[in-house]
Amino acid sequence: MNPTPWGPASGVGSLPGIDPAEAMRLVVGELPDFAHLPELPGRGAGADMIGRTAALLVDLAVDLTPAGWRLVPRSGVDQRRAREFLARDLDALHDVAERWTGPLKVQAAGPWTLAAGLERTRGDRAVVDPGARRDLAQSLAEGISAHVSAVAARVPGAQVVVQLDEPSVPAVLQGGLPTVSGFGKLPAVEATVVEQELGALIDAVTPPVVVHCCAPRAPLALFRAAGAAALSFDLGLVQDLDTVGSAVEAGTHLFPGVIPGTDTTLGTPKSTASRVQAWWRELGFPADGLTPAVTLTPACGLAGATPGYARASMAHVREAAKFLQPE
Repeated sequence: MNPTPWGPASGVGSLPGIDPAEAMRLVVGELPDFAHLPELPGRGAGADMIGRTAALLVDLAVDLTPAGWRLVPRSGVDQRRAREFLARDLDALHDVAERWTGPLKVQAAGPWTLAAGLERTRGDRAVVDPGARRDLAQSLAEGISAHVSAVAARVPGAQVVVQLDEPSVPAVLQGGLPTVSGFGKLPAVEATVVEQELGALIDAVTPPVVVHCCAPRAPLALFRAAGAAALSFDLGLVQDLDTVGSAVEAGTHLFPGVIPGTDTTLGTPKSTASRVQAWWRELGFPADGLTPAVTLTPACGLAGATPGYARASMAHVREAAKFLQPE
């Protein structure tokens, strides 16, 4: 078995719809070499990114308030609902993909995005409190490990890969997160602190970790320094070729997002492959190094897309990846 658990094409995570079994069948059918456990935020509170990740937390409780998710002393109905959604997803995974072999990706909000999306009891974001961040990260690491074990038990042939979604990190670094009141901005956090705390969680997770950020100014060098085995990003937003080239030279795998995550008119898979090849040539690497180094994906999750576009986008990246194969 290939010790590097990457396939030629995959998804980011979220899909439209509310039926986990249908979503799992779609992913396995359209992405036969690198499936992922779908996220279905259309089901409502508890299936969104923060709520779903809150379902993984160990010994920490959250609840949903009119202002958003908040850390609370005792678990309530909203966290229980999130855990029920996750349990149904795992049941669907077992029913549909029990005999799957090869790489299988699971996703969770990373520690900084989770802390940015949760309020403390006093009403400010957990991201401003080093103690709260530490507790969240430790709880999340334990929860992800248990989740990986649960997935592996249901799909024994899977090589599990963990994706940490960190869309909030650019705002954390730039001081761009709004306060709870919305009238101010939270202070920026030093890059070294962001790197160290993200790195501590990555170190605590056994499978390879992909860090995904499709926001502008994604700090790819920071993610790589924190220990990410792979970087997932919107190809159209990343202009720093030196950083990308350094990642390739260091053996970091790349997940370039090559088509939008919401409905648009797609070109041909061959044209997408040609664009990726031109980008690779601009990086300055030999053509035969492209296929082992990249996994094509949509730029972001597909929850905001129509079902038809979601299916077409997965088929598109799968077929585009075939054109990257050496002749």
